[in-house]
Amino acid sequence: MSARCRDPEDGSSCDGADERYLPCCASALASAKLTIVVGDTHFSEEKRFLVQSCDYFRALYRSGMKECRQDEIHLKSLRARGFLIALAVLRGEMPALDADDIVEAIECAAFLQVAPLTKHLIYLVDSDNCLLMYHTAANFGLMDLYRAAALFIRNTYADVEAEVKKSLPSELISYVESLTPSVFVAVGAHVTCGVDETVHAASRTVCYLDETANIWKVLTDLPLEASTSMAGVTVLDNKLYIVGGVHGLHRQVVDSCFCYSVENNSWSQISSPAQLRCNLSLVGLDGRLYAIGGEYDRKLMSSVETYDVKTGRWEFAAHLPRPAAGAACTKAMGRIFACLWRPMETTEIYEYVSGKDEWRLVTTLIRHQSYGHCMIGHRDNLYVVRNGPSDDFLRCLMDCYNLSSGQWSSLPGHFANSKGSLFTAVVRGDSVLTLNRTTTLEFAVDGKTWKPRRQMKGFPRSGSVWTFLLRLPDALVLQ
Repeated sequence: MSARCRDPEDGSSCDGADERYLPCCASALASAKLTIVVGDTHFSEEKRFLVQSCDYFRALYRSGMKECRQDEIHLKSLRARGFLIALAVLRGEMPALDADDIVEAIECAAFLQVAPLTKHLIYLVDSDNCLLMYHTAANFGLMDLYRAAALFIRNTYADVEAEVKKSLPSELISYVESLTPSVFVAVGAHVTCGVDETVHAASRTVCYLDETANIWKVLTDLPLEASTSMAGVTVLDNKLYIVGGVHGLHRQVVDSCFCYSVENNSWSQISSPAQLRCNLSLVGLDGRLYAIGGEYDRKLMSSVETYDVKTGRWEFAAHLPRPAAGAACTKAMGRIFACLWRPMETTEIYEYVSGKDEWRLVTTLIRHQSYGHCMIGHRDNLYVVRNGPSDDFLRCLMDCYNLSSGQWSSLPGHFANSKGSLFTAVVRGDSVLTLNRTTTLEFAVDGKTWKPRRQMKGFPRSGSVWTFLLRLPDALVLQ
């Protein structure tokens, strides 16, 4: 008999206080084994592991149904390959999936409500599989993946429109076309706060590129108390965050942090980290901000703090392996990576493992007189931009580390870095956008190659800039 779940509750676990919800031998759950039969395949797993990992089993063991007292249950609605993929993801693996795997994984994620598997699928969405992901997620009602795939398609619509209209039903096409694509946004990186500056000063405006008209337009003005100079700037869940920074001749650290909501077209102030810092790296992932390293009172720091957007609270996380300011950081496959230097021409890449609250060395790159100054995550690749020979920053070199294979490769040729344009790189779909004062350049990224794709108008501000993507409501775009 196949088990059926009832109203799974989000965010709970089977240990501690939650054991009161487990009517069938909760005390023995830790050591109890369950045999799951999927098709002709038998899987033997710890019951507690299944309950902690999966809403379906959590609901089953709360329900009091007879199946929760059995040592064997049959999942007749699934296929063995999908369940095997789910188990692999729950154990921390990141399996690559072909088209058949994707369909079976989506089926399993929807039926068993396996949130980590859904996240893994979202991280795998790319131009090769986005239509399959979108259509299959729609069929099985896996809404988080459905929306993520639709947004990816919308951002790459010029490339996939013909295939979309040939292969997708009209209602799915309509949903994609109803979405707002992400726009390229920039703000000067040397804007300090102060009451002497006017709200409408050009340097204090956040602007976006209207790619149709090929013109930069003002989105919003920075709050007077906000500084982007040596600050941490990032986007999380389509909101812009500014943390730290400096102001004044003596570079005093700013103790105010801000959040901009495009939906409300308004700024709000958020709490500051326990340790004030500037020249930090700020990364947003899974509802949290990560303030990584930085400096205070001219001293480099290794401390890391995380901000929970829901609770509005900061807390300390594991320190970096060593102090670092302005460390190159990025996200790839739902993971956070930081680029640190050692003497003797060594660049080390560390990953923050949130489940264990630790920084783990991933790989080391040794290049003569060259260090990683910028890191861009795309699919399962980390692209490290480093200076050329003799501290040449105008013609940079690039190496690629593949997370799946664990192999390094060097991209051919040099990459022009006029005015630090490569350091502004932002990934959108399978493209990378960079800019300086004269040109916005889009690269098409394909494994070991970055090919210039098109040029657009440069950002009309002097100095370095912060860049990011935002999805703007129609009301803002039409202003």
